[in-house]
Order: sequence, then structure tokens, then C-alpha cells
Amino acid sequence: MKVVSAKEIARVERIAYSQGAKEEEFMETAAEGVCQKALQLLSQSSAKGRVILLCGAGNNAADAYVAGALLRHHNISVTAYSLASSSAWSPLCHKQSRRFRATGGLFYQLASVDDLDFSQAVLLIDGIFGTGFHGKVEGLHQQVIEKVNASSVPVLSIDIPSGVNGTTGEVGSVAIRAHTTLCLEFPKTGCFLAKAWEYVGKLAVHPFGLADYTATQAQADLIWLDKDLVVKFLPVIHRTRHKYERGYVVGLAGSHGMSGAPLLSSFTTLRAGAGIVRLFHPKNMEAELAHAPFEVIRQSYETPEEVIKEMKRASAIFIGPGLGVTSDTAHFLRTVLSSLCQLHKPCVLDADALTLIAQYDLPLPSHAILTPHMGEMKRLLKLESLPENAELLKHCQRYCEEKQIILILKGAPTFLFHPGELPHVCSCGDPGMATAGSGDVLTGILAGILAQLHNPWEAAQFGTYLHGLAGEMAAQKRNSYSIIASDITEALPSAFNQLI
Repeated sequence: MKVVSAKEIARVERIAYSQGAKEEEFMETAAEGVCQKALQLLSQSSAKGRVILLCGAGNNAADAYVAGALLRHHNISVTAYSLASSSAWSPLCHKQSRRFRATGGLFYQLASVDDLDFSQAVLLIDGIFGTGFHGKVEGLHQQVIEKVNASSVPVLSIDIPSGVNGTTGEVGSVAIRAHTTLCLEFPKTGCFLAKAWEYVGKLAVHPFGLADYTATQAQADLIWLDKDLVVKFLPVIHRTRHKYERGYVVGLAGSHGMSGAPLLSSFTTLRAGAGIVRLFHPKNMEAELAHAPFEVIRQSYETPEEVIKEMKRASAIFIGPGLGVTSDTAHFLRTVLSSLCQLHKPCVLDADALTLIAQYDLPLPSHAILTPHMGEMKRLLKLESLPENAELLKHCQRYCEEKQIILILKGAPTFLFHPGELPHVCSCGDPGMATAGSGDVLTGILAGILAQLHNPWEAAQFGTYLHGLAGEMAAQKRNSYSIIASDITEALPSAFNQLI
């Protein structure tokens, strides 16, 4: 799905109006989505009470008033608080406010934050500022947002949390911390950049009719990885396939004292669907790897030629978890990567492999998948500090173009880069995934999917989404405090079930 800037959505809306679209009709459809999302959130709570509308002066507030009127038709108690003088309201804000009050909705012109009563509230609908907001929130607006964030009442933000810049994601002073943000027609770039990820909560999208006019003309800045996009990459299962058709994966990983990372990656590769996994490890690690799952083939090596010989037979390769960062390892890895540049085998490079690549300028096979976190990305780019926001995305895109590789920049959210493509963003996942070994699990997932799909870019998209989805399901089973990396692996069957 396209992700567009606030400026771009305003441009295509103007085109739609020139072609006969009606702003009020768009608003009605948008508000229906807000109403339905509000009803869904209310149904998930056993608490009974009142929905509160927090309204500014523009059409974002008008959307909230229409949604409030629709909720009144479902016999929901709704109270609206206006934070702006009526003299500043847009024409549609005036009209929809009157409509809301005609349904029996309560309305208050807020003079002081002390008059804001959340005692009976079960849901707040944020219609204060729209996607065009920029700068700092001040005065009464700031006080209201601070009170909202201090409360325990869930917030549904319309299009973007108030106080977040819809294009850059910057927060000048304060912003609403939403439980859910319902993006209208397209997600906005400001949902994913800068500090915005701390505020947007769960993302959902509701079309309001723009696609009937100009959606194809909208110029995207990013592509959002959603279920509809990645599910088409689900590997196909043939009834007669054998283990080598599922994919033979060779891993080069591990070093003395670092047996956990390669085992996480190897076992996860199998859970992701690969038919057979052979883990190459240094000699004299047999005792450390004795507790490995029975299904993982373990083989020690002494020379790179031993490893390269088996890599020639592989469907996919992963290199890096727990490998070590000594100069001898760098020399060994240089020989292996140089051969892979000629073999054209799909591979995943992670962890210590990325450190060695950055430090020793090792060769990169074309279309290899690199999975750095921010610190590793800084080393790959050879920068003392990483730039922020969209500038970082430009640096990453330039790197993948120059190296002709695929880049997965791990984080919250995670960004994916491919030569000649717009950056993709994956928003699924859970904060509990910030735990040792989570990246090793991603490496295994990518290798397992890569062995089945044979298309690195499709595997990168599907594997990244699957990793985030499994993390969410692990958090549902445990909680965000208690997730460990193997919980993500254990959740893979359930995550696959969501995509089948």
C-alpha cells in the first residue's frame, strides 16, 4: 500500500474535487470508518461509559463530529469538547457540529483544561489537528493533550495523532499517544518517521473514495507492507514435494562461546519451512552444540573450501550469527563471499558478518539480504552518527543501489530497501522483540523463506512481515515483558496460520 506525505494527499484531493468529487461525501465515508473502528474498540472492552470527541477547528474535527453523530445512532453516549473558538472553525466543522448536537450529543466549548471530564470516558476520539499540522502545540491544546496522555482512556486518532507532523513525523512539543490511528485512504509518511512511532499505536487504513478519482496519481514516498501485499508471496506447497524441494539451507555461523545464535537461526530456518539445514561451525565446538535440535545437521570445518563445496549445493545460505569478528574470521569470510559472488546463490548476511564486512570491506554477493540494526548500519555507512528521519532512508537506499543488495534496517518500524524500488516499511511487531537473539530468528526466517521462494526481494518482504507477526503472537501468548527469541520461533506456526 502506498504511503504518502500530507502535501501529496492534499494535492490529489484537489484533483479529485476538480473532477467532481464532493468533500462532504468524502467526509461521510471517512467518518463511517471512524465510527466502525470506534465500535470495534468499544466491543473489546467490558467497560460502559461515554465516548469523548476532542475537536479542533478544521475538517479533522468535522470528521469527528460526523463519527459522533453516527455513534449516536448506535445509542452510544457521546460528548464533544471543542478546543477552538467557533469563529475559527471551517464551514464543514460548523455544519457537522450542528448535526452532531441534533442527534442528542453533548457539546462543550472548552475554556479550561480543568473542565475536561474523563471520569465516564471509555474511548477518546482525537480530531484536534489533521495531517497538515506542523510546529509546536501550545496553550490549551498542549494542556489537553498532556491530560489525555496522563489518562488511561484509549484514544482513536483520525488520520494521525494530533501534534505529529503528517509528513516528517516530528513532534514539536507534545502529541497524542494513540491506542489506534485510523489513516484515511493512505497511511501518511509521518506515521513512520522520527518520533511518530511512539505515538501512532496500532495502524489501520480506511478508504474514503479517493481511489475512484485520483488514487493512482498519488506519488508514494514509501510502500507499507500489509497482509494483502505479502500474502501473495506465501510459498506454495505441492503434495509431492520432498525435502530438497522445500529447500536445502547451509549456514556458516557460531564460534567458541557463541553457540546460541547459530542454533536459533538454524532451527528457525526449519520452522520457516526449509526442508534441510546444515550448520557449519568451527572445530572443537561439538560439545557446545550437543544440545542442538536433532533436525539440524552440524558439521565442523577447517578450510573455506569445505564450506564452499556444500554451498554450491544449497538453495539458500545464511552467514553471520555468532561467527566472531577476529581477523582470521575476516580472511576466511572474504574467501567464502568471493566465491558466493560467482555462485549467485541467495544468501542472508547478519550479525558478525556485517561487522566484518564494514571493517574489512569484504565483497558482497549481488542481491544478498543484509539485516543490520542501527549500530551495524552506521558501521556499514562508515558514519560517526546516523542522520535522522528521511535522510537516513536516503543513505540506506543509496547504499543498496551502490552495492546492489537488499537491505533490511531492523527497528521499530523496520525499513526494507531494494535497488530501483521505493523503500518499504513493516510496522508489525512488538516491543518485546527487543531481546537478544531476535535478529538471529529473523535470519533463520529469511533463509527458510528464501530457500522456498528463490526470489530475494519477495523473501525479504514476506520474511520480515512473518517475523513481526510472530513477535506479536508471542506477545499475546506471553506478554511484552517476557518474550525471548525462541518464543518468536515457537509462534511461527500460528503466524503462518494467519497468512494461509
